[in-house]
This record gives sequence, structure tokens and C-alpha cells, in this order.
Amino acid sequence: MILCITEKPSVGADIAKIVGASTRRDGFYEGNGYQVTWTFGHLCTLKEPADYTLAWKHWSLSSLPMIPPRFGIKIIPQKSIEHQFKVIETLIASASEIINCGDAGQEGELIQRWVMQKAKCHIPVKRLWISSLTDEAIREGFKNLRPQADMQPLYEAGLCRAIGDWVLGMNATRLYTLKYRSERGQILSVGRVQTPTLALIVNRQKEIENFVPKDSWELRTLFRNVTFTAQIKNFETKEKGEELVEKLKDLPFTVTDITKKKGTEAPPRLFDLTALQVEANKKYGYSADDTLKTIQSLYEKKVTTYPRVDTTYLTDDIYPKCGKILISLQDYQALIDPLKGRKLKKSKKVFDNSKVTDHHAIIPTGQPLPSNLSDRERKVFDLVAKRFISVFYNDCSFEQTVVMGIVDKTKFKATGKVILDPGWKAVYAKEPKENPADAADDNSSAASEGENTSGEMPVFTKGETGPHRPSLAKKTTQPPKYYTEGTLLKAMETAGSQVEDEDLREALKANGIGRPSTRAAIIEVLYKRGYIEKKRKAIHATKAGIDLIDLIKEELLKSAELTGIWENRLRRIERQEYSAAEFISQIKSMIGEITLNVLRDNSNVKI
Repeated sequence: MILCITEKPSVGADIAKIVGASTRRDGFYEGNGYQVTWTFGHLCTLKEPADYTLAWKHWSLSSLPMIPPRFGIKIIPQKSIEHQFKVIETLIASASEIINCGDAGQEGELIQRWVMQKAKCHIPVKRLWISSLTDEAIREGFKNLRPQADMQPLYEAGLCRAIGDWVLGMNATRLYTLKYRSERGQILSVGRVQTPTLALIVNRQKEIENFVPKDSWELRTLFRNVTFTAQIKNFETKEKGEELVEKLKDLPFTVTDITKKKGTEAPPRLFDLTALQVEANKKYGYSADDTLKTIQSLYEKKVTTYPRVDTTYLTDDIYPKCGKILISLQDYQALIDPLKGRKLKKSKKVFDNSKVTDHHAIIPTGQPLPSNLSDRERKVFDLVAKRFISVFYNDCSFEQTVVMGIVDKTKFKATGKVILDPGWKAVYAKEPKENPADAADDNSSAASEGENTSGEMPVFTKGETGPHRPSLAKKTTQPPKYYTEGTLLKAMETAGSQVEDEDLREALKANGIGRPSTRAAIIEVLYKRGYIEKKRKAIHATKAGIDLIDLIKEELLKSAELTGIWENRLRRIERQEYSAAEFISQIKSMIGEITLNVLRDNSNVKI
């Protein structure tokens, strides 16, 4: 008997249908030489400190750091979980072969391996590796089952992540709680990913609160109804600027140079999970957790591909299927019509095998949309569908005109941009413009960069001259914006770097804080701990959150950059470029160093 183990009952039902296991039993399906059972996500977890020794049951500084000689796992103590594990254990005992049908990712591999280990599995195991739950994808996956050994590095990376989080979380939480709490029962939660994330929010909030606005005055002039900006430093006082205005107002403006340059703008990249969460937060105000649950639901309803991904690329073998997927998008035919009758564009920014490891970017599967989709599911699907359609459109092409002028010795500049062919922007032409108040985060001040960007300009001639009207525009530097969930996800993804450029964002993702699949959960933990709160769309740190970050002197615990380096090492373990044993050894050394430093603190500070 071949036993298939999936991660959810709904996926078990899908796979049972494909393999012909049509008889429903208690906790599994059976038939046609197959049995199909399932977990409920995690059935096992790493043991608690007290499971190793009674000495660790009670919290005390003298027992820290707690490092088990060998880490162990246990069944999560819940009746439904314990019952389902018994079912799986019994089925494994009588099976001749197992097919691991867990979610195709690091966490999915860990979930299944732990269950099989706990059930003392000693029979051959193969791996089903699929990017969507369509019948076609499942059948294709069963034809191309992979050896369990192929997934060993993935499992080791997942195990290192779990152990690293245990060592740091268990020890640092007890350490800081016992050392700095002000009353019994108070817990100061510290974690490998949550603490650097909280530090990002606290540091941003302090920047805003300590920001001192600075006024300056920018010189402009109006010539032929076009505003030109002076190419000089802004004035620190209005009086100095007014002196120059008086001097220039009766002198002629002369056009000194006209430059026209054509340019193009490529479509935005396909979605990975973080980019989708950012877009859904920006456009609809959805939380990261809401978007993750929604795209997971769309995956389970077979209309989008595997969501917990961190790549924006597709593999070359997806390209021949794209035409069929486009035709299947019945509600979008008006957008697809311009693509018909010509070969679909194949851009290296979309199709690149070298940029895809386990799964490709999130795209529609080509399955018809169920009629029972919720409003949120329809909106998230719309984001995915339009992004997929747009990458096959031409680049947006434009012409940029730069006109330079001079009055006396003061140079001026104006820039106009005209769209020649909207290209992919036509896909979004009917969408409402983004509210500037909800725009993505940036740290720039309100001061001009010396350019006046506008639409089409009148025709200028080099050497033409005429009257103009100079004036001053007051500019006030602005503080950085509070994080929203969308901009916080971006900061977590790039280890705190402020990045808008998509190519640079791709390069920095290797050092991000957390995984795409865990970032939403980390933000939720910070809300639940009372360390952050939401005010409209902005995330604010609470007093408890600020006090905790101020208290932690160990940069290792709160540095986004260093945490990003650890994440990079976990990814390298997946690629067999780094040793799992070395990673664990470094985590152990680090918690030992942190423990000593905190115990030496004689400040008597309490939160």
C-alpha cells in the first residue's frame, strides 16, 4: 500500500481523487492501492525546556543559557492532533512506500519530516513537488516524483531555523524577563526575527519624533506658462531669495538648451508573496496576514499557484502555457485582446531559470474562477491576474524634454514628459490614482530636486528670449513616514534598506529578515504582545515596545542587518553552500555571549 501524507484535509481530498482513493475512512482516504492522510499543519513541535530536565521547568537566571545536548520533538498536546497522529502512525506501520505530499517549501518539508520521524518511519519515501493544486499539476507531479534525499538540504535549513528560534527565543525571553521585569507574571518576549522587526519600527518612530523641520525657499520663474526651477541651492532665509527675485524680475529669460530623449519603462515584476502583500496593503489596506490567508485560499481553490515564494520570475517551461492561461481569464478579455494574433513577449525580467529554485512567481493557473469567491479573494486575484497580463504588453514609451534657460547668471530648468505609447500601463488605465497619503514610504524631504516634471510642453526655440515672472516657493523638510504593514514588509525583505528599485530589491532579498511565509506572523506577534499598534494604516510602537528596544543593548538581537545575514546562511544551507552544524554552533555561541553580557548589567533598570 502506498501512503500519501498531505498538509491539509482539503489537499488530501484533491490528491485522493487523482490517485483513485475514493473510500473515506477516519482520518484518511483509501482505494486503488493508495491511502491518503493528512496533518493539520504542524502536528509536532520542538520540546519545551521542561521536557529535557525538571531544572528548566522553573525560570531562573542560573539555568541560562539552556542548550539541550540533543534537540527532540513532541506531538502538540491537543486531542484532534493526537488522534490524527495515531492514524498516520498506524498507516505508516503497514505501508510499503510513502509519498510526502506536504506543501512544497521549507516549512512544509519540516512538518512532514517531523511526523514521519515521530512515527518511526523506516520505509522508502518519495516527494511530490508541485506549484499548483490543479488536477493537471498533481498528475504531472506524480509522474515526476523526486527522491526524499533531494530535499535533505531544505529540511536541514528548516531544522536550523526552528532550533535557532528556540535557542534565542527561549533563552533571551527568560533572560530579559527575569533581569528586567517589574512584577511577577510579566513576560518580555524576545525573538530572532520579532526583535529586529520591532527595532525597525521603534527607530523609525524616534526619527519622526526627534525630527526638526527646516524651511528653505526655492527660486522659480514662469516663462511661457511653464515653471522653471533655479539650479541653485535653496535660500535659508526668505529675505535673501527676495533680493535675487528683485534683481532678476526685469531681466530677460533666455532659452539656452533643449534636449529631447526617448525612454521606456518596463512592466512591474510578477508578484512574490511580499510584493503581493505590499500591493494589497497599499491598494486595499489589507494586513499582511489577511493577504497571506487570502492567497493561500486562492491556491487551495486551484486558481493561483503556490504563494509562499520569494521570487518574481518564471521558468522557461511555463512560457508555452502562458497563452492558454491568458485565454482562460474570461473577465479580462478586453485586456487580453491586444495580445492576440502576435507572439507573446518573452522578457528576461520574467523568464529566467537561474532565478527560480523551488517555485516560480505567483500567477493564475488557468482554472475557471469559482462563483463563491469572497470580495477579498476577487480583489487579490485581480492584482495577480493584471500583473500577469501586463508583463506580456510592450514597455511604456515616453519622450522627455529638458529645457534649460538663464536669467543674468542664474540657470533654470524645466522637464516635461509625454507618453508616446502607454504599453503595459493600459492594463491599469481605468484604475483610480493612488492617494498620496497612502503612498509607499520614502525618506525624501519635500524640497525639489531642481526639476519641474509636467506633461507636454509648448515648443521652445534655442536662443528665444522674453519676459518671465520669478517667485519663491517655501519648502519644508518632512520627517520619514511611519511604517505601514506594506512598507514594513519591504523593510523586512531588504534588511531595513529603503529600496524602490526592483532590481536592487531582488539583490537584497537574500539578506531579508524572516521568510515570505513568516513575516506576516511576526507582525501579528508584535501586535499580540502589545509592542505595536495600528493608527489608521500607520504602525506605532507602544511604550512597552520602545522600552524593550531601549533596554536591549545587544546589537545581535535587534540588528536587521545581522539577522539578514543569518537568513542568508539559512538559504545557503538549502543550496548546500553552508554547514548546518556551523549555523547551530554560532547560535549557541551567540546566546552564551548575550547571557553573560546581560548578567553583568548592574543598572537595575526595570520595565
